[in-house]
Amino acid sequence: MPRDKIDFDTVRRIALSLSEVEESTTYRSPALKVRGKLLACIPIHRSAETDSVAVRIDFDRRAELMAAAPDVYYLTDHYLNYPVVLARLSRIHTDALRDLLGMSWRFVTTKTPGGKRPIRRAGRTK
Repeated sequence: MPRDKIDFDTVRRIALSLSEVEESTTYRSPALKVRGKLLACIPIHRSAETDSVAVRIDFDRRAELMAAAPDVYYLTDHYLNYPVVLARLSRIHTDALRDLLGMSWRFVTTKTPGGKRPIRRAGRTK
């Protein structure tokens, strides 16, 4: 039996079930935010594949996800220095999407000393 097609409406439905998530926009593209902070959005940069979602997540978890499932999670040079992972909606399962959005929600809502997140500058690799 084929699984249901996952699209941004699926992302929206799952994200809105999390506390304090609201619909918004970022650069005129549909987005989901928590207390005004980006949780997930439709990526608008041309380097992102069609039918993808950009999800805020810490750099270490991003690396783990991409290593574990490179067919689902990916990154382009444009997003290299941002705490974001791109996910192919045609390849992610609903449970994995739910887990990803939960990880993102925890990342976005966790307070750090001084109220700021550390910025990690990754070097470009070829």
